Amino acid sequence: MASLHTLSKSFPGWVFFCCCCCLPLLLTSSLPLKGASTAHQACRLRKINFQQPYIRNRTYTLAKTASASDKDTDNRLIGQQLFVNIRENNRCYMMKRVVELVVKDVLLTEVKSQYPYVEEVAQFLASLASELSSCQFSGKRDHIEKNLEQMKNKMEQLGENGKTKAIGELDLLFDYMENACTDAPKKGGSKKKN
Repeated sequence: MASLHTLSKSFPGWVFFCCCCCLPLLLTSSLPLKGASTAHQACRLRKINFQQPYIRNRTYTLAKTASASDKDTDNRLIGQQLFVNIRENNRCYMMKRVVELVVKDVLLTEVKSQYPYVEEVAQFLASLASELSSCQFSGKRDHIEKNLEQMKNKMEQLGENGKTKAIGELDLLFDYMENACTDAPKKGGSKKKN
């Protein structure tokens, strides 16, 4: 039998070499790990969800309106502290849980009548959370629950201003959700400081 070196010098030999040696390696290296593909895809949103000017403007306008009423400038509900001890592959799951919390405990309460666009933004965020319904955490859940609990506690400690703060940070929530859940996250952080 001819050596690989000799086969690779002629065109038919090159084709044989590629089909027998290279192609199987390429195919197996491009296949996802068992279970990895479905978990990854379940925790992904399409970038187009965040590129719609109408809903982006509504969200940012609502945040700006509520932010003007926020009396507490020392605390932050939505920020990097949500990701403390959270692996990168669990960040979208974390943001899904934050969105569910904000929609249920803030936007769908009596504040609906206090600010413009609340129902539209709540519906948009709920649709994102719904798209992520199959998104599950991987590994230990302790840090996720702890960080969510800290956010809830901070919001409760702030009383009514906690809801105002959460609404005033919807622009951050929008950006963090986009960064954590789309395939091409933006580099850097949000413009607001923690």
